[in-house]
Amino acid sequence: MTTKPRLSFWDIWNMNVGFLGIQFSFGLQQTAINPIFSFLGALPEELPLLNLAGPVTGLLVQPIIGALSDKTWSPKWGRRKPYFLIGALIGSLSLFAFPYSPTLWFAVGLLWILDVGNNMAMEPYRAFVGDKLPEKQLSLGYQMQSLFVGAGIVLANASIFIFQDWFASDSSTPAGGIPTWLYYSFFLGALLSILTILWSVLKTPEIPPSDEELKEIQAQRSLSFMARIRAPFNEIIGAVKEMPKFMWQLSGVYLFQWYALFIYFQYIAPLFQESMGFDGAEALGQAAKMSTTYNITTIVVALLLVPITMRFGSKITYALSLLGTGVALLIIPHISDPITVLFPMVLFGVGWAAMMGIPYSMVSKIVPQDRRGVYMGILNMMIVIPMGIETLTFGPIMKYLLGGSATNAILFGGVFFVISAVLALRLNPEAKS
Repeated sequence: MTTKPRLSFWDIWNMNVGFLGIQFSFGLQQTAINPIFSFLGALPEELPLLNLAGPVTGLLVQPIIGALSDKTWSPKWGRRKPYFLIGALIGSLSLFAFPYSPTLWFAVGLLWILDVGNNMAMEPYRAFVGDKLPEKQLSLGYQMQSLFVGAGIVLANASIFIFQDWFASDSSTPAGGIPTWLYYSFFLGALLSILTILWSVLKTPEIPPSDEELKEIQAQRSLSFMARIRAPFNEIIGAVKEMPKFMWQLSGVYLFQWYALFIYFQYIAPLFQESMGFDGAEALGQAAKMSTTYNITTIVVALLLVPITMRFGSKITYALSLLGTGVALLIIPHISDPITVLFPMVLFGVGWAAMMGIPYSMVSKIVPQDRRGVYMGILNMMIVIPMGIETLTFGPIMKYLLGGSATNAILFGGVFFVISAVLALRLNPEAKS
């Protein structure tokens, strides 16, 4: 096995800059996509199903691309870089086109394309960081990712309410009802998506595969066309069969954690229409401020979690962070002041920092290096399956059990976060088989 050199702080920083653009795009998805669907005529109970693109593309694209990147090598382009470069380009073009959506079906179709691009970039990027870092620096590497996750989403959401403040007086609203000021956030995201990825690609060389890995890659290339098509699917199936027990335990935590997060992303803006009497544009602006608050917290605490996890352990830190997120969601619906409601987002931000870093660090330490791409893809399957379940089940729950109330939806999500925290206490990072 190749001995990996210890990298400097700025090497790790440059390696992760591309996450800024990817997460700017995800920030727009979290905050702006559902309001755009509403602007174009979507009903509240339709929002979960309209978001099906995220779970489906994540389920299909990330593990396949992860498996393919494990068996890719080009002396010129590298192993992971070709995938997140192409993904960033697809994402950029989709973001540029999104605000021009004339109808709801057009916007939903573009969301599918955007998610393909983002997912194509995401998992090879996570494997890329694991490829470069020695085990002692993995926590720092993935918490640095959390920092850029927070920074990207902060910029996305800050751009929404800043452009709203600057350009809301522009009364021109194109066909479909999407405010003109919202265009500028998508244009900025399109630019950042490709430029930040290029920064990391140009600043960070990949480690060449070992002789043994090169033989496997060459053997893959010698297969017939159909065998090469089947190979990533066979790799995913084999990896699932051999998956460490810890990842099965983590899947239980993720079931409740990501189901709850998807509820939050879909219903935080409608909540403010109920609790504060805001119209659609005002609710979007308030949701952007909420997201900005918790992601600023993420930026601040992301690297602080490295010594905290070393002191108290990854499991305890992760579980307490999830509990804090649940408490935040249980508090928010009871606050009617637009400033006071920002304070619980500090707890949410600590949780988000932990969610975006700690599990990836724990998994990266126990999976084989030459299969890191496919296992990072499988880890993402554990994210998108709960999100898919939510898109298919929460519409009826919202309509028939929760009375169509966004307030009840956010409270429901808070309870699920508390359950995920309890399950996190049962994690055993040493359980490899």
